[in-house]
Amino acid sequence: MNGLSDVRLTLASEELQGAARSGRLNGEGRAAATLGERWRLFRRRLSTRRALLELSAEQLKDVGLSAEQARREALRPFWKL
Repeated sequence: MNGLSDVRLTLASEELQGAARSGRLNGEGRAAATLGERWRLFRRRLSTRRALLELSAEQLKDVGLSAEQARREALRPFWKL
């Protein structure tokens, strides 16, 4: 598994943990989000993806990403996981 996959898994697990803590999980284990909750999730994805662009080469190396991988992830639309 490459570093980019690890970052995605970490972000997805954090989203699921947050949904579980707030009691928003349905029987299939997926968050049943209201419109407001979805927008908060979208904003979080957008801000974390933009933060990737601000990481130094050393920080990217620490999380196991190349500059190109970070750029590709940062340019993904906020609605895609």
